[in-house]
Amino acid sequence: MNYHTPSTFEDAARLAGAAGGVTRFLAGGTDVLVQMRAGMVLPDDLIDLKKIPGVHDIVQGADGGWRIGIAVPGAALGAHAALVADWPGVVEGMELVGSTQVQGRATLAGNLCNGSPAADSVPGLVAAGATVEITGPDGTRSAPVEEIPAGPGKTTLAPGELISAILLPPRGKAGGDAYLRFIPRTEMDIAVAGCAVNLRLEGDTIAEARVALGAVAPRIALAPDCAAAIIGTTLDEAALAALDAAARAACSPIDDKRGTVAFRTEVAGVLARRAAAIAYSRAKGE
Repeated sequence: MNYHTPSTFEDAARLAGAAGGVTRFLAGGTDVLVQMRAGMVLPDDLIDLKKIPGVHDIVQGADGGWRIGIAVPGAALGAHAALVADWPGVVEGMELVGSTQVQGRATLAGNLCNGSPAADSVPGLVAAGATVEITGPDGTRSAPVEEIPAGPGKTTLAPGELISAILLPPRGKAGGDAYLRFIPRTEMDIAVAGCAVNLRLEGDTIAEARVALGAVAPRIALAPDCAAAIIGTTLDEAALAALDAAARAACSPIDDKRGTVAFRTEVAGVLARRAAAIAYSRAKGE
């Protein structure tokens, strides 16, 4: 195995583009190192990104948006008071990934690129309207987070491409978000269903909303009908009922040892209701 420590993302992309065998990037390592130790993968080239400047930084821009380095661990996100105040739903999703020890290493970018439909940090990013900066052999481009997962264990990134930053838009006024999941145990389990809601109010009325569902389809994705169900409402009982129904309709889950299709579908509706109520309360400053 060849171990590389590039000093720029451009160098990392060139190394990956020229590699002829199995290539893996190392930022937090909570996925790739476990896979290596389990014998699931043995990279021909392991490209360590942690020495690239900026990968450990959380920076707020002049417009209020955020740039999160790809090696920032969940523990650092949770300790950043300003980011938590702006995007609590994004942070709480990442804070559900693994144990306290794992939180010291696990990253948003790694959780996204693992391609799991049950990834806890991804629905919050999708609902937030986050984008990723992608560096590849042909230069740098950006894409919405929801365009990255392609299915279980797969992404849409081209050979040689890697995520070089997570970008969150400005929060703005009267906005709130939340992420909830259901798991069989109290912690350290994989989501049976998850839902993130992000919304903005004008007065008491929801003017904008984005809803993302997790673990109930082959990939995490936006649920536009869920957002439509609550936009223009004050999140009264009729709106919550419509949201519940839209969330159930958006599901296409599987039966597995953690839950049945029927159970996952019902729980998705319940989580959507609850996450929306939390996001609405946060938007009102309660």
